[in-house]
Amino acid sequence: MLRYKIDGIFFLFISLVTFPHLVSYSKEEKPTYSTSYHFESLLNRANSFKSTRVSTVKKSLEKKKTAPVKESFITHVSASVYFPEEAQTDSTPFITADGSRINETHPKKHKWIAVSRNLLTRWGGHIDYGDKVHVSGISERLDGVYIVRDTMKKRLRNRIDILVGPNDNIMGRWNGVKLTKL
Repeated sequence: MLRYKIDGIFFLFISLVTFPHLVSYSKEEKPTYSTSYHFESLLNRANSFKSTRVSTVKKSLEKKKTAPVKESFITHVSASVYFPEEAQTDSTPFITADGSRINETHPKKHKWIAVSRNLLTRWGGHIDYGDKVHVSGISERLDGVYIVRDTMKKRLRNRIDILVGPNDNIMGRWNGVKLTKL
């Protein structure tokens, strides 16, 4: 902040010395050419620049707060469920692709999903690990908000897998499921 004051004072000083005829005075002020007058005038102008700068910054911050909300990414996918087992995952079934650990006794409580690679940003999609997505079109029991934590095999496209446990008695495959990024 001090640097802005110094820059402002220096600029005003150079302007006053170079172009003294451009300085305007109010009727109450009488132009005196003493050093103290110039210094006070320069300080007043520097402070006015500072307050202008601060108000400009505040206005720009207010504009950012009222900026329109970015539209959500919506797509239709096929959905199924998967269990944290080696037969359905890889050799580490309780560790997801982003490194999260799955609760072995109640995996469904996490509300996590795996998405096909074409939906992930690193392969050109619009979703990233840790993003919240709203899933609808399956059933009242499975519709809701999920967090993306895992990835599916390369060959699968426009698919999601919902993490459930083998004891939850949920099986199935659904087409036309609406996936909305929150």
